[in-house]
Amino acid sequence: MLNDIFHKLFRHKKASKDTAKKRLKFTLVYDKLEVSDDILTELQNDIVNVISRYFEIDTSSLKLNIKKSDDTSALVLNTPILSARRRVPSS
Repeated sequence: MLNDIFHKLFRHKKASKDTAKKRLKFTLVYDKLEVSDDILTELQNDIVNVISRYFEIDTSSLKLNIKKSDDTSALVLNTPILSARRRVPSS
C-alpha cells in the first residue's frame, strides 16, 4: 500500500516535469520564431474555420503545436475528426 502511494506521487512528479519541459520547449520555439500568442490564436481560428468546412471536429480537444528540428519548424494540428461534411452540389 505504501509502495502504491510512493509510485503515484513520483509518477505524478515525472508527468508534471515532462509537461513543464514540453511547455518550455514550445515557449523557446515560439520566441525563436517570433510568433506571439495572438498570432497563434488567430492562426488556430483560421485553421479551424477552414477544416470545419469539410469536417466536423472536436474543437475542445484541438492542439496546435510548433515542432522544431535542427533546421526546420513544423506546425502540427491535432484534432479528432467526428465526421465528414457532405457537400451539397451547387445548382
